[in-house]
Amino acid sequence: MLVVNISIAQAALEIQKISDNVYALEGETTQRSPTNFGNNSTHGVIITDEGVVLVDSGASYLGAKQIHKAIQTLTDKPIKIVINTGGQDHRWLGNDYFQKLGARIIASTKAQADQKARADYHMTRLGGLIGDSLKGTNPVFAIETFDDKKAIELGGVNLELYYFGPAHTEGDIFIYMPSEAVMFTGDIVFNDRMLGIGPARNSQSWIDVFEKMASFNPKHIVPGHGSASDLATATKNTQSYLIFLRDKISKILDNDGDMLEASKIDQSEFHFLSGHEAIAGKNAQWVFEKMEFDY
Repeated sequence: MLVVNISIAQAALEIQKISDNVYALEGETTQRSPTNFGNNSTHGVIITDEGVVLVDSGASYLGAKQIHKAIQTLTDKPIKIVINTGGQDHRWLGNDYFQKLGARIIASTKAQADQKARADYHMTRLGGLIGDSLKGTNPVFAIETFDDKKAIELGGVNLELYYFGPAHTEGDIFIYMPSEAVMFTGDIVFNDRMLGIGPARNSQSWIDVFEKMASFNPKHIVPGHGSASDLATATKNTQSYLIFLRDKISKILDNDGDMLEASKIDQSEFHFLSGHEAIAGKNAQWVFEKMEFDY
């Protein structure tokens, strides 16, 4: 019988340099799996004179450990602050690992509430998806919270945290680094991979939150999924797709169409995004359901 050692078979995080001392750690754009420890996600790293700020802690204890190992190839400075950009599993289930290293854990009030509400769901679902790679994972919720805006300074680096409403999840925030014009968006931006409408089920709010983020005119986007990019690419991959769906479904509703018609919308212009085969039809149905309720 062949036995595969997870530590050897793990899927690597790709390190992308954004600017001096700012990096993106890009995971796979496929489904969560035992080899990626649930880290089918992108994470941000900011290295300061006093230590490291990590954006999103990973989907499991082993996922957090994998993130830490990647950071250690860049610096030996300690992880001082972890920011959870939302309540999705790969944004926060690695908190326990980093809290034990002495890191502050920060999220929006709405994200913390979402973490508490869906912790059992995440653990059960991840158990089915990543199996033994979930071992050691202990849900630890964000400790420090804020409602709308929070300023952070570490080692001379200033960060601005903003919550403007639901996007992929109820508590999604974006983080702006003015000195480098870098925006860390969490699940407000999906690059390379087709977004899922998500538990917030509010596509209009997502569009509005994206617009608030874009108003900062960032030079670099570190997304929640996929490669770091410029704003134009993030707009094409995320906001334009949401607007496309709402426009198509609005016309269906105007003509008294139904959900079956929505599920058959031609989304081929977005087939360059991975995973579209599995999620495109569901996205249309979820948007239809919400828009029909609000109609």
